[in-house]
Amino acid sequence: MGTRIATFFHFKELRTNFKTETLAGITTFISMVYILFVNPNVLGATGMDKGAVFTATAMATAFGCILMGVLANYPFALSAGLGINAFFAYSVCIGMKIPWQTAMSGVLIAAVLFVLLTAVKLRELIINAIPTDLKAAIGGGIGLFIAFLGFNNGGLVVANKDTLVSLGSLTTPTTLLTIAGLLITLFLMSARIPGAIFIGMVLSSIIGMGTGLIKLPSALVAGVPSIKSTFLVSLSNLDKINTPQLFVVVLTFLLVTFFDTAGTLIGLAEQAGYMKNNQMPRVGRALAADSTTMLVGSLLGTSPMSVYVESSAGIAVGGRSGFTAVVTGIMFVLATFFSPLLSVITSQITAPALIIVGVLMAKSLAQVNWNKFEVAAPAFLIAIGMPLTYSISDGIALGFIAYPITMIAAKRGKEVGLMMYGLAIIFVIFLWILNQ
Repeated sequence: MGTRIATFFHFKELRTNFKTETLAGITTFISMVYILFVNPNVLGATGMDKGAVFTATAMATAFGCILMGVLANYPFALSAGLGINAFFAYSVCIGMKIPWQTAMSGVLIAAVLFVLLTAVKLRELIINAIPTDLKAAIGGGIGLFIAFLGFNNGGLVVANKDTLVSLGSLTTPTTLLTIAGLLITLFLMSARIPGAIFIGMVLSSIIGMGTGLIKLPSALVAGVPSIKSTFLVSLSNLDKINTPQLFVVVLTFLLVTFFDTAGTLIGLAEQAGYMKNNQMPRVGRALAADSTTMLVGSLLGTSPMSVYVESSAGIAVGGRSGFTAVVTGIMFVLATFFSPLLSVITSQITAPALIIVGVLMAKSLAQVNWNKFEVAAPAFLIAIGMPLTYSISDGIALGFIAYPITMIAAKRGKEVGLMMYGLAIIFVIFLWILNQ
């Protein structure tokens, strides 16, 4: 069996082995398992059953990781994207007052489009049409938005009628728990401890239970929560995607996942040394695994799936083949039996994780050419627009509309492709519709 695995995943060519790949897979799992507790909390705000979201997320993640490993032979893990899940819950369902069932149908349609665009190889063309600076701004802006959610959920930033927002009470016990978790995670991340985010959540949960701020779970292991309330709901609500507003939501699901996946794939490929002549081998297979996973996730009942930057943790310890991703997927299947721990993972426990992930995503802002105002201005509008409007799509709209204008003013209008002019028009219509 070991020889067959080594041959199938090309261990010899990639200079790796069974032990290294297994350790890398477990490391990646530890680094990203927090999503099983964060995603139910985020999507639970819409009224979705947290247990069902827990199982749907775990199974979709397992499917995606194994498919990526077997189909593309890359050590890249996939799961519900942070940022896009916040858009799903807070912007679409809560902000636009769209039922989660209808929003899930929007994810399904976006996933089908994803698969089709991948099949005809249009994804690469569209991705290439978006300027690198704006791609970086989108990733960084989502990071700022996620961090803002973390500060708010943890009680560190609260609403204030005089100043819009202000620092929360630092004497509130639950806020102090958030601060403790954040300090612990910051220390672990700075010390380069594998699985720092997950370990930080575990330690802060123990502190919460020890101080009585969090109730002890009734058990550690239990049966897998049913996904009956979310399974195939996206199919039964397709007829409700019938307004311009919802079509724009679908487009946003598509665009945001587009940029997130593209940037992450390239970053991980560079880290692992896969890039050859600025090209990524087997990129078509990787994109196929990604789009198929998003489709499966929408049917199971979870927000859009994407490649996870936490895969870098497994790559850092030597993971080079798809077997790393397969091991990660198997670990997520086993994790479904630990659903009782959901009650322990409160918003104060997940808040530090959101803030740290925000930090990790914000680093992409360094790729923006801030010395060129015509580029820096739309990039800034994207990044700052997301947290200030409490909407990822609004932030993208502001930047994409401004970009052709600033480029034309700088006498660089010919550098703006037709795709960008088209997207600018689409987003003008998008903002007009939202304000009717």
